[in-house]
Amino acid sequence: MLNEIITIYAIIDDLLKALRHDEDSRRGMSDAEIMTTAVCAAMFFSGNHSRACSYMKDHNLIPNMLEKSRFNRRLHGISMLMNDMFHQIGMILKELSDCTEYLLDSFPVPICDNIRIFNVKLINSEKYRGYIASKKRYFYGVRVQLLTTKNGIPVEFVFMPASASDVRALNALPLNLPPGSEVYGDSAYTDYTVEDDLEHTSQIYLKVMRKKNSKRQDPPWNQYIKQHTRHYIETVFSSITCVFPKSIHAVTYEGFLLKLEAFIFAFTLQAAFIS
Repeated sequence: MLNEIITIYAIIDDLLKALRHDEDSRRGMSDAEIMTTAVCAAMFFSGNHSRACSYMKDHNLIPNMLEKSRFNRRLHGISMLMNDMFHQIGMILKELSDCTEYLLDSFPVPICDNIRIFNVKLINSEKYRGYIASKKRYFYGVRVQLLTTKNGIPVEFVFMPASASDVRALNALPLNLPPGSEVYGDSAYTDYTVEDDLEHTSQIYLKVMRKKNSKRQDPPWNQYIKQHTRHYIETVFSSITCVFPKSIHAVTYEGFLLKLEAFIFAFTLQAAFIS
């Protein structure tokens, strides 16, 4: 664990220096240390920041560890920086990869069960009530739209309300991919206008599974290639969610998204640089 934590800190600190990130020199704890603690909390402590902070301090990894409230305020203050860091790492992985095939899909993250919706304090809107077709049940929370490499390393993500359709994610995701890239998704991403626009403007080819009543049917071999290629992303979802606690504890909606982002960030670092 110690070697992994040191590796995570080195990657984050080097990338912040490369981005010429500037911060107040009077701070006892740097932004790299804050971010490292949040990622390690997701990777080793099921998102529990208190346990992660105690571990870092007890093992003298971060002697000037902040108190819980100050740590949370600092973490909220660099939420956009953490998001930018993830997408910068995603850009590096895209440039280093020889493969031009990417996988796109979504998975639900409940804030609570549907029956407990009236007790939720974090959010209060019907747009966060969604349906999980595979489990035939409703949930209250968000959908994570995730773009990964063919090997299953996340490079882009966006959080959407639970009721949002997958087609909306095509407009929300940056899809900053090299020309000639192929993005594989299921039939929920069917939008002929978006397909044509991506192909003509960015030379990105959206390869979605066709419905039975689709106006653009695939020959059998294309259908098999699409199904075989995109099947791996389900394993990625299982690997990310297996370290989730039974319920992600957060006091605010922004804090909930921060912890969820840290889980994805931790999985990307582990898959790309540590494993």
